[in-house]
Amino acid sequence: MALPYLYLKGLSSGDFSEVMPILLGKDAGGFSADTVLRLRKQWKKEYDQWNTRRLESKNYVYIWADGVYLQARMEDDKQCMLVIIGATPEGKKELVGFLDGYRESAQSWRELLLNLKAQGLTLPPKLAIGDGALGFWKAKDEVWPQTSGQRCWFHKSGNILNKLPKSLQSKAKDDLHNIWMAESKEEANEAFDLFLEKYKAKYPNATDCLGKDRSDLLAFYDFPAEHWKHIRTTNPIESTFATVKHRTKRSKGCLARETAFIMIL
Repeated sequence: MALPYLYLKGLSSGDFSEVMPILLGKDAGGFSADTVLRLRKQWKKEYDQWNTRRLESKNYVYIWADGVYLQARMEDDKQCMLVIIGATPEGKKELVGFLDGYRESAQSWRELLLNLKAQGLTLPPKLAIGDGALGFWKAKDEVWPQTSGQRCWFHKSGNILNKLPKSLQSKAKDDLHNIWMAESKEEANEAFDLFLEKYKAKYPNATDCLGKDRSDLLAFYDFPAEHWKHIRTTNPIESTFATVKHRTKRSKGCLARETAFIMIL
């Protein structure tokens, strides 16, 4: 387990021969760059098996979708990794699928969703959570029209605050907090209306940014209260991929497609 962990944390294949004797003792040998490359081939085989696994038995109540920008430049001008994480009825979070593509492209997201359906994932999730700037939403409506949408409050709050002067941002942040932390959907709507009333006269761009997505921002209130803190942002993706971003930051030059896939899995 130490080898893939150290590789993921940023240790290059050529450094293993120096590091492993320090960790395991002077008699530790065989950790050449070639050894790591052979292991990398095994990891590639495991990725291929995972990527073709059957999903008929899977039921994801919630899914989170986002485009993850890696630190190293990707080949073929692909902008980022399109990622979907799902939660089972028991609350277990799993990496469902990922694909290199364009975050704003409905076609890229459609390809990912159709790949999952081809693997047998025919039961649509009840709720999808994502940023409003994703091409994912158009693809979702085509592939999973029954699935409700929840816009990420973290991204939305940032978009709104950027349309306000810095002197007001702290207070406005508290006002937004009162919406998504309300004890009920009724109270959230009241706080929502109050925000619009307070800022619409002087800052219509900010209130328009909030008001146009009311139903998608408050969708999480239609689900069990104990789930709210998990389904109102895309944090499960952000936290999961922090380590992958760290690893790719150490990569020099262009990051090969296959290498990026292995790192993520």
